[in-house]
Amino acid sequence: MVRGRLWRASNPGLPEDERDLLVQALMAARRAVRDAAGDETARKAARAQVHEAKVALGERGPVWWSDGAPDFNRKLAKNTPYAEWAERVASDS
Repeated sequence: MVRGRLWRASNPGLPEDERDLLVQALMAARRAVRDAAGDETARKAARAQVHEAKVALGERGPVWWSDGAPDFNRKLAKNTPYAEWAERVASDS
């Protein structure tokens, strides 16, 4: 949870070596976004790479769980079934 919003975690079912490669790709793509300052074409391409890495990690795109639970990614926690949990977490901080 970041600033009251829920964020989807990466797929815990990914093999560790695959996860490591995807995280490396994500970090490289984020550096490319940073380095593309002033070059709109390069920035868009770098952001597309970030998106691809996040989809591959399961943080975006189709959900990786199979129990039918809805996806509350980027929703305010107070407006979801996780409201009580979020309130407890916030008060423990």
